[in-house]
Amino acid sequence: MKVAVVGATGLVGTKMLEVLAERNFPVTELIPVASEKSVGKQVAFKGKNYTIVSMDQAIAMKPAVALFSAGGTTSLEHATKFAAAGITVIDNSSAWRMHPDKKLVVPEINGQELTQQDKIIANPNCSTIQLVMVLNPLHKKYGIKRVVVSTYQSVTGTGVKAVTQLMNERSGIVGEMAYKYAIDMNAIPQIDVFTENGYTKEEMKMVNETKKIIGDDTIKVTATTVRIPVMGGHSESVNIEFEKPFDLNAIRQLLSETDGVVVQDNLADQLYPMPKTAHEKDEVFVGRIRRDESHENALNLWVVADNLRKGAATNAVQIAEYLLAQKLIA
Repeated sequence: MKVAVVGATGLVGTKMLEVLAERNFPVTELIPVASEKSVGKQVAFKGKNYTIVSMDQAIAMKPAVALFSAGGTTSLEHATKFAAAGITVIDNSSAWRMHPDKKLVVPEINGQELTQQDKIIANPNCSTIQLVMVLNPLHKKYGIKRVVVSTYQSVTGTGVKAVTQLMNERSGIVGEMAYKYAIDMNAIPQIDVFTENGYTKEEMKMVNETKKIIGDDTIKVTATTVRIPVMGGHSESVNIEFEKPFDLNAIRQLLSETDGVVVQDNLADQLYPMPKTAHEKDEVFVGRIRRDESHENALNLWVVADNLRKGAATNAVQIAEYLLAQKLIA
């Protein structure tokens, strides 16, 4: 199977190559795509070097699937061209997520919605993916009325420039800034630009994408997203109000049985999810599971996942795996 990776030299694109190799996705020919300045350079994949090509060259090579991680503007311009050539696009940008005709997919939750006609499939926002992985089984059993989520997000979510800024600051080097403010020893309560309602685009992504993936517009969601100086993954403090009463042990059991979710919740051993322990793992980790004593039928959780893996690259590859297993690509 020919597989294109668009944005192959970026943080997520590089991680996509790693995940494709790790999961032994049946790549017979890799087609790495990047910006014009990178065309002709090479990337390594499973012990072989592949030459980076342009968008038009990639389309002419007829891959079965193209994993896009090159930003929304690039995706809006080129994804439709790939799709028109019969290539299935799995896009990691925000470009298509809320488009009424495009599926927004976390395979464990709504992969069954995909059909052979879906040629542009949206990969959700990283902070949304780990949230809905935990919310979905709880919603099915107890009915979620309202979610209040605060995120503590890794600089890797911004990209290489932000990682460089953090490491420069820790080394006392003055360099290019990804953020308006220093990120080391700081917390910046702004991810993406502000919208008219005072929320950031990142916060509104979490609100809107959660409802679309779970398939229930009645769930009320409010979010505050914060960038912190870590690199292992995103963390989320989640408060959930249910329609039905619940038992804490039943909650733990349900989440333990959920595919892709790992419960780390042992107070005696001070076991709980952290970015350091979630780093380079594909699962979503949940802990600090406790009743909200201020509100009837409400629960507090702490959710952590590697934002470059399940939050981006792994989820995209899992979508491709699902399409292949269902014979929706070949």
